[in-house]
Amino acid sequence: MKKLSTGWIVLIAVAAIVFIGVVWGVSTNNRMITAEEGVSSAWAQVENVYQRRMDLIPNLVSTVKGAADFEKGTLEAVIDARSKATSVQVNADDLTEANIAAFQRAQDGLSSALSRLMVTVERYPELKATQNFRDLQAQLEGTENRIAVERNKFNEVVKAYNTMIRKFPNSIIASMGGFEKKGYFKAAEGADKAPEVNFEF
Repeated sequence: MKKLSTGWIVLIAVAAIVFIGVVWGVSTNNRMITAEEGVSSAWAQVENVYQRRMDLIPNLVSTVKGAADFEKGTLEAVIDARSKATSVQVNADDLTEANIAAFQRAQDGLSSALSRLMVTVERYPELKATQNFRDLQAQLEGTENRIAVERNKFNEVVKAYNTMIRKFPNSIIASMGGFEKKGYFKAAEGADKAPEVNFEF
């Protein structure tokens, strides 16, 4: 039996290392694509629940408009905030910190306007008593809960993706494949501080 020369052994070893490296690179690249698609899917769910809220607002505004002497400025603020929130669109391929922050600011403006509307409604017991308003209010509250859930899920998926592309040696494949860090939803400014409660009258 013929012995393999040292040159052949080195060549086979190098070929095996290259083969293993290529298999690892392709496998890592595919896992990153899967993770990135997971981020896109989670973003689509976030957009879906925000769109549900957008769709409820015209009916809510119409119902509230029917109440006698309802504050016009409050309704206009909600309509304006909805318009601004609708104008800020973020593509799943461009989920940077800045784009997520702009989207969040627009949505927070709408949340704030809706909160003011609900506080104002407290002064209109006949409006609160209507079945249509109660149904819309329940749907809106449910949607706000869904928004919180989907934002949390999105942040978890983004964290897993960002961690994957930043770890060595995955970071090599990530930089070659153009995989970039994605942005997170962040808590509203001041959310970390408990509100001051003053019972003095």
